Amino acid sequence: MRIYLDNTEILESTLEVEGVYRDDYPKFCDAFFSYAETTSGRMLDNDELDQLTNDYPELVNSMAHETLIY
Repeated sequence: MRIYLDNTEILESTLEVEGVYRDDYPKFCDAFFSYAETTSGRMLDNDELDQLTNDYPELVNSMAHETLIY
């Protein structure tokens, strides 16, 4: 899956999610991207991370599910 923010590709392997709480299962409404880099290596700032979280809620949710140990 390719991820873009304002026509800039984001390196999926750098995505990190925080705000994952078991009590929020299965929606994880508090989860958000806390770190990401572009394919050129630039770190996203907080505003960009917020936008990325808003643009890709299904990806945030999927990654939140992956962080839980059952």
